[in-house]
Amino acid sequence: MEYVYGAMLLHSAGKEVNEANVKEVLTAGGVKFDESRIKALVASLDGVDIEDAIKTAAPVAAAPVAAAPEAGAKEKPKEEEKEEAKSEEEAASGLASLFG
Repeated sequence: MEYVYGAMLLHSAGKEVNEANVKEVLTAGGVKFDESRIKALVASLDGVDIEDAIKTAAPVAAAPVAAAPEAGAKEKPKEEEKEEAKSEEEAASGLASLFG
């Protein structure tokens, strides 16, 4: 992704997207780059109208938001909460007997 971002940065700055410029951007960003990947990127962008490609690119879909609980949803009945607390106490007393 760094390679593509470097090319986009060069494009937005009005600079030519070539191997030397991409290397310069990646070096400035502290990225260890692979010469062959840079050559492949520059070759794949040869003859491509980047501005047109950006305009026609499909927008990235946002992650779905978790559904909020329904307004009429009921909370746990108090009896269930008491049963859970009681079973926790029983479990704790059982563990205490192991060390007691």
